[in-house]
Amino acid sequence: MSLRIVAVAAMDAGKLEALVSAELGRVAPSRTLGSVDGLVALEWAVPGGPDEAARLRGRLAGLAAPVDAAVLSQDEGRKRLLISDMDSTIIGQECLDELADFAGLKAEVSAITERAMRGELDFEGALTTRVAMLKGLGLDKLHATYKERITLNPGAKTLVATMKAHGAETVLVSGGFTYFTSRVAEAAGFASHRGNTLIDDGTALTGEVGRPILGREAKLAALDEYAAAAGISRADVVAMGDGANDLAMIKASGLGIAYHAKPVVAAEAHAAIEHTDLRAALFFQGYEATEFVG
Repeated sequence: MSLRIVAVAAMDAGKLEALVSAELGRVAPSRTLGSVDGLVALEWAVPGGPDEAARLRGRLAGLAAPVDAAVLSQDEGRKRLLISDMDSTIIGQECLDELADFAGLKAEVSAITERAMRGELDFEGALTTRVAMLKGLGLDKLHATYKERITLNPGAKTLVATMKAHGAETVLVSGGFTYFTSRVAEAAGFASHRGNTLIDDGTALTGEVGRPILGREAKLAALDEYAAAAGISRADVVAMGDGANDLAMIKASGLGIAYHAKPVVAAEAHAAIEHTDLRAALFFQGYEATEFVG
């Protein structure tokens, strides 16, 4: 068995090669994936099985340099389905926390969000608790939150556009709310989206969430549903997220990527993006910079 290592960093290619090759026994890169906007990506091929892959992941994660690296089997390549979390993954914010700011409750709600994403609280209970705190908040604050607070993370549009251009299905799936998933999906270019539903009385939030609640297992179910519709297996899927409710789909996919993730997620993912941006997910799949779209 052989392994494919991809390293991405915002540094000189020679420096990146020296850093990673030193951890691989002075093995030279097998391929240059190119550079874009200062990001450089190199690929190595080395012998080894699962135990060696785990060892190398640990060594590369411990580099005293801002390098994102993936250690994959040699046959792991481009995926045919991208399924991604929204909050703190495709966008830089937690929509519910920003919405709570308009009610003067951001600190309280953010504290619950943080614990839930770390896996310390039941997701459904944490969600219903936070939404209940927003009872009576005017619907105009949803619009204000999206327009004034929500921004796409760097590389989001390029990731989605490039995978779509090469025939992949793209799905945004969130434990957040359809008000935001619909808008973020359109802004980033996703073909489909799923989320939870905030209940309102026509002018304000009622403090309730539509059922069933989309959480950890529903995200995994969405992965399986879209994969089946495309006639592909879980191995053909790249899944991304940052919180504990993303862990099931990340572990089930062929390439599960932790994006600026909580420790419980980063420990279980196949690869992590901590220092660069979402375009690293393309390099991890073997795309070259010249193939990027957008």
